Amino acid sequence: LEIGFGGGEHIAAQARQNPDVNLIGCEPFVNGIASLLDEIDRDNIGNIRIFADDARTLLDALPDASIGRCFILFPDPWPKTRHNRRRFITGENLDSLARVMKDGAELRLASDHMEYVRWMLFHTLGHGAFEWTARGPADWRNRPVDAPQTRYEEKALVRGERCAYLSFRRKTGR
Repeated sequence: LEIGFGGGEHIAAQARQNPDVNLIGCEPFVNGIASLLDEIDRDNIGNIRIFADDARTLLDALPDASIGRCFILFPDPWPKTRHNRRRFITGENLDSLARVMKDGAELRLASDHMEYVRWMLFHTLGHGAFEWTARGPADWRNRPVDAPQTRYEEKALVRGERCAYLSFRRKTGR
């Protein structure tokens, strides 16, 4: 599951690398959907399904323990304090993710907005259903080897921003 797939470059790469895995991409914006559909058509990718609406609606409909990996990469940080309630990483959404993710499933988050990185760490570590897999700084400073660079990441790097890559594991029985 990729929530907010943007232009679709990451989910398309994951689909090509894992042809026997079915992927769901959530994206409410038409331009991102069109971009991914072009890539699916061009490369004849058959293992992606698109949910063109709010991811919370999909999470409510998914069965328990049905997701093996979830990606939330470079989400809108909603940097103004009055907009923090719009951030996707919240206790309520983490409850939903914990319900639909299998024991041991990976939750991968990334951002170039360090205040939002702190927010994601605070909320995810405090949730109880997820454990951070990092063992040292390289684990959050370096993009995972199976992850292509997204256009949002590329823009951040061009601006001279640092990016953080957070990986969590869904705890067993929580």
